[in-house]
Amino acid sequence: MKTQLERHENIILRQENDKLRAENGVMKDAMANPVCNSCGGPAIPGQISFEEHQLRIENARLKDELNRICTLANKFLGRPISSLASPISLPNSTSGLELGVGRNGIGSLSAGGSGLPMGLNLGDGVSSSSPMMPLIKSSTGMLGNEMPYERSMYIDLAMAAMDELVKMAQADSPLWIKTLDGGTEILNHEEYRAFSCIGTKPSNFVTEGTRDTCMHRWAEMFSCLVARASAIDMISSGMGGTRNGALQVMHAELQVLSPLVPVRPLKFLRFCKQHQEGVWAVVDVSIDINQEGSNTNAFLNCRRFPSGCIIQDMPNNCSKVTWIEHSEYDENTVHHLFWQLLRSGMGFGAQRWLATLQRQCECLAFLISSTNSIEDHTGLGTNGKKSMLKLAQRMIDNFCAGVSASSVRKWDKLCVNNVSEDLRVMARKSVDDPGEPAGIVLSGSTSVWLPVSRHRLFDFLRDEQLRDQWDVLSKTHKMQLMLRIAKSQGGGNCVSLLRANVIDANENTMLMLQESWSDASGSLVVYAPVDPASMSAVMRGGDSAYVALLPSGFAILPGGPPGCGMVKTEGNGCDDGGCFLTVGFQILGSNYPAAKLDVQSINTVNTLVSHTIEKIKSALQVP
Repeated sequence: MKTQLERHENIILRQENDKLRAENGVMKDAMANPVCNSCGGPAIPGQISFEEHQLRIENARLKDELNRICTLANKFLGRPISSLASPISLPNSTSGLELGVGRNGIGSLSAGGSGLPMGLNLGDGVSSSSPMMPLIKSSTGMLGNEMPYERSMYIDLAMAAMDELVKMAQADSPLWIKTLDGGTEILNHEEYRAFSCIGTKPSNFVTEGTRDTCMHRWAEMFSCLVARASAIDMISSGMGGTRNGALQVMHAELQVLSPLVPVRPLKFLRFCKQHQEGVWAVVDVSIDINQEGSNTNAFLNCRRFPSGCIIQDMPNNCSKVTWIEHSEYDENTVHHLFWQLLRSGMGFGAQRWLATLQRQCECLAFLISSTNSIEDHTGLGTNGKKSMLKLAQRMIDNFCAGVSASSVRKWDKLCVNNVSEDLRVMARKSVDDPGEPAGIVLSGSTSVWLPVSRHRLFDFLRDEQLRDQWDVLSKTHKMQLMLRIAKSQGGGNCVSLLRANVIDANENTMLMLQESWSDASGSLVVYAPVDPASMSAVMRGGDSAYVALLPSGFAILPGGPPGCGMVKTEGNGCDDGGCFLTVGFQILGSNYPAAKLDVQSINTVNTLVSHTIEKIKSALQVP
């Protein structure tokens, strides 16, 4: 019995010993080839710091996230996108993890691409070799767990848009068709559908695609085209202290100076890239461009396909600018009078952007040139000129905001039975703004087509000697030119200060500030009564922000007669067949912001607008 028990116990001990030997062998193998349980990568206990170990875990998570994002981007962009070919290498420093996203640096989705015959030799196209675009840290912390999927999708969308913009800018591209007059180019929609992978166009949208090229020295702001713009998110601020690789999410409102054309609100990406020395490109593209059913958002009545400009340095200290505008919009929101104008590109198209850019550049060049003398018999100094120009710019901005009803100002639309539907009457309260009188501001504007040459109408409206033929304020007193600051070689682009010819010495002298300009895209004449004491301070270089004014004026757009089927334009944008006249007035309806408006105040604006149009027609002998 004792011998049998010892034999049985010996067998059990031998089995336990074999089990321990096997476990020991497994432990030795594990120590020879350590594996991280979280990320699956190799790990050497005691030789990897805690920070690096965490980075390896984060690296594995980011690779998994990137694969998911590529799958989503493939769905949105409609083309295959692969994840990074090789795992992301660990940085030498463990102070942070920088993730480079993209193929061939910040290149396009396609490795192909051709140089541009127009002089842009981009090597391998958009996919030129350049350092990776760094992603900046978000406001909530380092990119990582907080990084939303949309930001990576934005990067792919921006690069795809840049690729498309550069290809569309090629001089001999079949994507563009010359118009009958040979002056402009319009998009070949059939070719574009085969060229680009875009979302399905909503049934109620029409397409507007234009391209234009010109020479410029530098770019300026487009105050009469862009009603409002703001940056929502900065995904990348660029590299090396430049804008190369800058990518941001923006919101903007584009406007045509007519109450019959609604403002175009856009949420888009802006991507800047330097393709080579002296060649830059800036592309904008709507964020929801590839999402099916994106038109369900009632706030957006249009979407912008890859649009923007390519800027190339020229040897004569100028820049060659090629501009492309491509968008789709709901035409039913636009008055039928302006359908052909928008389709031709004279509303939001490349022609208008370049015409505005060229005019601003010429103005800046003229104002800063020491060889040009400005007639100034009042001894106006440099500071006085700057202050007057700043005041005139504020006047223009306020006029545009009142006509287009952009969100720059909070307007309330007023509806009255006896007011025409084509006349838009709005009201807002002015309380703490020193730049305008306190009270309730009324705005009335409308647009009509006139069978008059645009240049003839412009010369008539800006001439102070003819002002009494249409201006109620100048009916009893002729207006005389007191001061004029020229902004170009011609006399049409200028800021003027007019003074009423007062016969009685006891009467108060009324001053009128006026700015006028004209380019290939249209003309503008805006004016506002100003206080003589305030203007005296401005002319001495004082702060113009405290000068209260309410602007009124006219915007003139080229356009043929309604139903003509096309907009007749010549190389310089003139239109002898007729033009669109927008009339806009802003008046003080009440001196008390808390007061209630009555019907009489609205009728006053209605009468002022309609009588002004009738007087202009009568003076120009329009039936």
